[in-house]
Amino acid sequence: MSSAQNDTVTMDLGGRKVTVPKGGLYDRYRMAPDLDAIARDPRVSGVDFFRKLPKVKVDSPIGPTLTPNFYYAISTARLTMLAPSGAIRARLPEELSPLEVVPGIGLVSVMFFRYDVCDIDFYTEAAVGIAVKPARHGKLGFFDLVSGLKNEHLHSYVLSLPVSTEIAQVRGHHGYGFPKWVTGMEVGIDRHRTTARVTNDAGGVDLSLLANTPAQRSCASGERVGSLTSYTTIDGAWHSTLNQTNVLSAGTTHGTSGITLRLGEGRMSDDLRSLRPKRTIRFDVMTQGQAALHMPVPTSVQSRGK
Repeated sequence: MSSAQNDTVTMDLGGRKVTVPKGGLYDRYRMAPDLDAIARDPRVSGVDFFRKLPKVKVDSPIGPTLTPNFYYAISTARLTMLAPSGAIRARLPEELSPLEVVPGIGLVSVMFFRYDVCDIDFYTEAAVGIAVKPARHGKLGFFDLVSGLKNEHLHSYVLSLPVSTEIAQVRGHHGYGFPKWVTGMEVGIDRHRTTARVTNDAGGVDLSLLANTPAQRSCASGERVGSLTSYTTIDGAWHSTLNQTNVLSAGTTHGTSGITLRLGEGRMSDDLRSLRPKRTIRFDVMTQGQAALHMPVPTSVQSRGK
């Protein structure tokens, strides 16, 4: 470890060098946090959710690491859209199938994330994703569809996942198998407005969002815990990654009034256009929440149609 600048230090992640904030959570704790100290951060509502999730040390493509990765103060936004199953299947690996609301129509989403306090320090993230059937599904039940529509227990395949920091890119791409790259990104989410801007390679707009935040409902910690299972391949083998979200304040709207999603030029916009979204059916915003991102585990998948 060496000083890169006065305010950053250089770390090694499985042979890859990344810079992180000097004195930040990763510099101080290396994924083994002092929960009592973190609880004193005024941005963190509490740490009870994490006390019930003991960390374990695992080997990974980025070297030995502790899992899960804790996110102590986060906010998120998700636009869920209808899209033709044919366009979706053209972007899915053969082993995965779209989650359909009716025959021929599936679900795609654009997501934005702001991680104010987490084990790998502040960063922002955006995603274009596809809702898929659980990889080891038999006949899909009504519960799976309802849960998917409510964004409570989603299974997904991600096409784009830009992030704002090096450590998030290295961990996400090499450790988890996600299509991550570093780019300029601004995400602002409060009880009134939700804004996001993802920059392309030329410094222009790849994708942006400006919206009124839906009315928020507060929840006690642990009252509403959702999950997202994402499928990726690492060294040619399928893995699943579980992300558990502890919702503290969130709201939903089903209309598009007050929502402006702008597609520009770049990878995210290209991926979204390729899915040919028809219309937005939900806008979910969580102004306060927490999350635990587990390291990927090997999983078996069935070929489409089997």
